Amino acid sequence: MTTSASSGLALDAGRAAKPAAASSLARPALGFSLGKYREILIAVAFFLLFDLAVLVLNFYVSFQISEDAVSINLSGRQRMLTQRLSKNLFASELAVANGAVPAPLTDELRLASRLFDETLTAFRNGGQVTGGDGKPVQLVPASGPKSAEILARSVALWEPWRVLLEPLREGTSPPTPEQVRAAAAYARANNLALLGLMNELTTDLGAAASQRASQLRMVQTAGIVLALLNFVFILFKFIRRLRQSDEATEQAAGETREILSVVREGLFLLTPQLTLGTQLSASVSTILAQSVHPGDNILDVLRPMVSARTLDDARGYMDLLFLPHIKEDLVQSINPLTEVAITTTDGLGHTHQRHLSMRFNRVLADGEIRHLLVTVQDVTSRIELEQKLQGEQQRAQREFDLLVRAFETDPGALRGFVDRSESALLEVNDLLRQVEAGSDPKQLRRIVDAVYRHIHAVKGEASMLQLDLLTATAHQFESQIQMLREAGTFGGDSLLALPLPLEELLTRLQALKRSVLRDRGGAPRPPADFSVPLTGLVSRIASDLGKPTRLTTALAPLTALPTATHEALQKVAVQLVRNAVVHGVEDGDTRAALGKPATAAVDVTLHRNASNQVELVVKDDGAGLDTERVRARLRALGWFSDTQLGEMSSAQVLAQIFRPGFSTSDTAGEHAGRGVGLDIVSAEVRRLGARLLVSTKPGQGTTFRVRLSA
Repeated sequence: MTTSASSGLALDAGRAAKPAAASSLARPALGFSLGKYREILIAVAFFLLFDLAVLVLNFYVSFQISEDAVSINLSGRQRMLTQRLSKNLFASELAVANGAVPAPLTDELRLASRLFDETLTAFRNGGQVTGGDGKPVQLVPASGPKSAEILARSVALWEPWRVLLEPLREGTSPPTPEQVRAAAAYARANNLALLGLMNELTTDLGAAASQRASQLRMVQTAGIVLALLNFVFILFKFIRRLRQSDEATEQAAGETREILSVVREGLFLLTPQLTLGTQLSASVSTILAQSVHPGDNILDVLRPMVSARTLDDARGYMDLLFLPHIKEDLVQSINPLTEVAITTTDGLGHTHQRHLSMRFNRVLADGEIRHLLVTVQDVTSRIELEQKLQGEQQRAQREFDLLVRAFETDPGALRGFVDRSESALLEVNDLLRQVEAGSDPKQLRRIVDAVYRHIHAVKGEASMLQLDLLTATAHQFESQIQMLREAGTFGGDSLLALPLPLEELLTRLQALKRSVLRDRGGAPRPPADFSVPLTGLVSRIASDLGKPTRLTTALAPLTALPTATHEALQKVAVQLVRNAVVHGVEDGDTRAALGKPATAAVDVTLHRNASNQVELVVKDDGAGLDTERVRARLRALGWFSDTQLGEMSSAQVLAQIFRPGFSTSDTAGEHAGRGVGLDIVSAEVRRLGARLLVSTKPGQGTTFRVRLSA
């Protein structure tokens, strides 16, 4: 019995020769032993001698054929290179008439001419050249009947062309139109001749390879005939001893059972009725996480592990393998059990997901398919490694996208963002360094709120510039801080994990600084037009939330303000505009039902008022602030009692929207819900020594005004 797999364990023991003498007899003399086996030993010696001779000759001729294959492949490449050279020269000729030769054409000419030159030289003298896969290969001198004469003619044609190509290959200075036209003219005149010589060389090398192949076939035929003769003789000698093999068969069966008891893979035979054979490896039940016995139906074993559809597919696949006219190799790819995810429960009640792989190979006896050899392996580690690798690849892609987006961003805006963010993150680092295990809870709360404001501001600017990776990293950082805030009370130990995401943000910022800003000049640049990224931010939020919104800006005076004031007002504008789109304006259906235009309007202006104060105004035409909704949210948060809320005026209630952690959103997302945006606005206004005024009308919208003397 044999298995069609290239490797595996044979579960049905075969026959073996019985020991030549009983153990109870005295050991025979050496001479007697040699005499008994003299014929077999001579036959085996001749067999080994023939095999060795055939192997040596086969290896030698095969080595030569391998060299011929390389030579034929490279001679074919020479034909292609002549065409590539001519094509690129003609393209360069057209290009140089309109200006300089493009760099890709020059690079292609340099590569093609170098490959052709070094390969032609190696055909004459032998040597190492670059193969078709870009790796170095050893090329022996061409040894065909006419190869030397063909190569001599080829060199005669190539040398003048190589000289004409030299100015184009060197690359020290742009080639002149005359040099390009001269090389192209030579290509027109001699390309076909050189191509013909390379065709002749390929034909000549093929003839030499064909001759060696014929020699190899003769050697193999002779070796097979001699091996068959030896085999017949040895078979005749051993056939008389086959009746003595029963004892050895039983011994082999015992060894098989021992192997099955220790092998790590799950191994068993499957009958045409899809039942398990009599011998199973001990690890089958462990791997499948269930008790499995000989005679069990494989479909019953699989049913609790896979879906009904997968089970039907598995039945069909196993039925196919038992059909003799189906090629086993052709259906291996449709095995539905190549990877199966199962969930197991340990003794502590914890669930674990594992991945199993089941392979099926035919077991043949007398040319018939008797069984399927099933190999079951636990491939959980490999799957987890692949998933980890995929995650790393996705992370690398996100970092690449970040760099691409950064290169597309206005240098002034990007540099300002990086500087501000780096300063903010370093301040966060200083705040975290103040934390100790015994720090006062109120102080910890203030530190956490301050850290939250800085990270949210960084996220807002990153989102405005569409630096998605930085936005996502800052959002994850916020999530960790949010968990601390939702915990109510916490100690200094709770903040020990925060330096890790902080370091990740700083590392990405510094990488951005090194890879993008370093090569874009350090000279002062005029302030970027803040309206452009702000408009992009509104567009992204409106698209994500399904709220069509039009942003109108008038921010020209912003560039004339001191840098600190400029940056603070810019930060305030980002948070107020984000708040207007997320919380202020309604979606299109709601606006249509209210008789409003489907597209909401948000206006951002900066001007000097009648008192010569700088005034930033962010206005929307949304639903306005709902005092009762704010009051209900304050009650749900437990910040005030019903009595306290009843005593508060509408203005006092609305003032609470600027407190850290307040949000009317039920869920937190990238754009809102964390209760930190207006907290940033309040903090920046206080830092500027400005005034913040809010006016709202139900159903008509809300206006935020920031006034400062500057």
